[in-house]
Amino acid sequence: MSDTDGWFVAGDRDDPDATTTAIREGSADEPRDWPALAVEAGFASDEAEYYEALREATTAATRAAVTERERADDRQLIHAIRTMDDCNRTANELAERLSEWAGTVDPEVGTGVEYARTLADGDTDDELEEPAIRSLAHRVADLADEADDLRAFVERQTPAVAPNLSALADPVLAARLISLAGGLEELAKKPSGTVQVLGAEDALFAHLRGHAPSPKHGIIYTHDAVRGTHPENRGSAARAVAGKLAIAARVDHYAGEIRPELEAELVERIETIQARTMDDDSGTDGGPDDE
Repeated sequence: MSDTDGWFVAGDRDDPDATTTAIREGSADEPRDWPALAVEAGFASDEAEYYEALREATTAATRAAVTERERADDRQLIHAIRTMDDCNRTANELAERLSEWAGTVDPEVGTGVEYARTLADGDTDDELEEPAIRSLAHRVADLADEADDLRAFVERQTPAVAPNLSALADPVLAARLISLAGGLEELAKKPSGTVQVLGAEDALFAHLRGHAPSPKHGIIYTHDAVRGTHPENRGSAARAVAGKLAIAARVDHYAGEIRPELEAELVERIETIQARTMDDDSGTDGGPDDE
């Protein structure tokens, strides 16, 4: 709309699609007496009716924006990875409860989700007399199966949403980073230092309160390049990984093109960092970790 028109020029109150679009896409250079202009244009009979129409239009526009955002591919990944974690956590907690309960009637009780699967399949040597125990085993197995299905979904979908991020990290770690950031766009806007400590917020806040040292890494600890580096140089490895992951997220969000050189550059950098440990072991000064 122009600086003299209002959102209401798109149509009348019986055309919600037009007014919703106008609210979402319109703009004005400066404030104007919009209620008076709306009455003058015949959109509303008075100021009260104008504000009622504005409330309806803005509510519809907000609902449309939220629906559009939640249907975005990265939001689907966020829901999937969080649900997968919930299923895994609940399955493991119930598996512990199952072992405690089954142990009261079975001296050869096992532990963990795999024991629940065995019990649910009826593969134990003796039949449990308590059907509720076997029923619980089925629930644990079902939750674990659901978590496996969700992992397969994440591993399949993440490379389509964030190909460069998935190439540098594995798809599950890439999805976790997107989830922790709140979306691919939000991750793309974060500096590498923030990416480095995503998932370590509790440790970071403790550090800011003066109760703990600064965390070297968050969830990216699960990256092979970080976990596989000697502790003395792990901070440098975490910074190198976070830097490339931040770039990958920006390329995925803003450009959407594949950059295979990012992975090659990261491999080269990590090899240089890990070589420090070998130099130290051989008595050569490879330089301290620059933390």
